[in-house]
Amino acid sequence: MSAGSAVVPDMSDVSELRLVVTADDYDAALRFYRDVLGLPQRAAYSSPGGQVTILEAGRATLEIADRPHAVYIDEVEVGRRVAGHIRVAFQVADSAAATDALAAGGATVIAPPTRTPWRSVNARLEAPAGLQLTLFTDLPEEPDA
Repeated sequence: MSAGSAVVPDMSDVSELRLVVTADDYDAALRFYRDVLGLPQRAAYSSPGGQVTILEAGRATLEIADRPHAVYIDEVEVGRRVAGHIRVAFQVADSAAATDALAAGGATVIAPPTRTPWRSVNARLEAPAGLQLTLFTDLPEEPDA
């Protein structure tokens, strides 16, 4: 092995992506993501003086964007650069209805549902625990003309 080279492990066994969020107000964050957004609870654990709850969020993907594309996404969804280096996106059946429900449950709407060039309707919210969320609903394919 040459200097500077590394052994790359076989990661084909990865079976779950888990986003771990540390919340200053654990109860408010849990209520929002479990009870308002409707993520089912998989498990809950406690430690001396602490607690954690694992919520199911359907299929997970890891989206890697370079800075210019991240700026482009913010421009389309919000009209200006607003996201930090992490943003969580949830696919929902109706992004407009979900936006209303999450706003009523404690999220702040940054940008209302907007049709995107990639054929979805996306909304941007600031949610408990300091997470910026995109809610998206894919639009049906247009028939060929």
